[in-house]
Amino acid sequence: MKLDALTRGLLTGLALIAQSGCERPSAGRWQGYFEGEFVYVSAALPGRLEKLAVQRGQSVEAGAPLFSLERAAELAAQREADSRHSQALARLEDARKGLRPTEIAALEARLSQARTATDLSARRLERVEKVQISGTLAEDERDRARLTHLSNQQATRDLESQLATARLGGREDAIRAAEAEVAAAQAALDKAVWSVDQKSINAKRGGWIHDTLYREGEFVSASQPIVSLLPPENLKVRFFVSEADYASLKMGDTVQVQVTGRPAPLPARVNYLSLKPEYTPPVLYNRENRAKLVFMIEAAPLEAAAAATFHPGQPVEVSR
Repeated sequence: MKLDALTRGLLTGLALIAQSGCERPSAGRWQGYFEGEFVYVSAALPGRLEKLAVQRGQSVEAGAPLFSLERAAELAAQREADSRHSQALARLEDARKGLRPTEIAALEARLSQARTATDLSARRLERVEKVQISGTLAEDERDRARLTHLSNQQATRDLESQLATARLGGREDAIRAAEAEVAAAQAALDKAVWSVDQKSINAKRGGWIHDTLYREGEFVSASQPIVSLLPPENLKVRFFVSEADYASLKMGDTVQVQVTGRPAPLPARVNYLSLKPEYTPPVLYNRENRAKLVFMIEAAPLEAAAAATFHPGQPVEVSR
């Protein structure tokens, strides 16, 4: 009798298991979970991790400092580039100005003297020509006065040309070369400033610090993630539907996400439908735990503030 009772108990248990395994989920309700797309923050340049400003599980706002690497070499390169840029600017300004003010003043004084000499020689030539008409002055005296006046006129024109050239500044090709030097120095300075900025990284978006991958004092290679960040807008709902339900869903549809402990459902919009079936959904998120042909669908919560209170891996139930 004991053996028969035990046998009946085993058969009853197997029947209950078979019955629960064959039950279908409620119509229009699908099992799923929250999934997060993490942002892995790194530095473009290598260096020793000098300061880690966040810790796991911490919430940060956009613009908050995350970490900083040593940057002594980059700061020195920035100072050098800044000095070279200032030097190139000074050369360009000097090329545009031409001669110094004192040199221009000296040319102006010489020009004034030459003009005075020209006026005097012109008056003497005029007097000589009047006297020569009367026949009391030799011919060679008139020739000397004429040549002196012509020489003074030529000296005046030369000094006027020199002064005009001095005020123009450097030649156009020399100025273009100086401008190109300034542009190259500016580019080098911009690169140096960028290198310094790459050693101190702030959060581009707010969110949760999921993990920190290095400790202070460790050397970090270029582009190696140091912090993994989960912005609230990167949280999505992933759920699995049958072939029949898959045909009734399309991009942009609104679904309701029910989370345990939250009385009101969370609205979400479908933004991805898998093009191939998933033959076995995750065991933890399949209520009946049986293999069947399903398709994966993803939806983005419409309320970012509410979605920020949930976490990846949290199970949900989705409905229309």
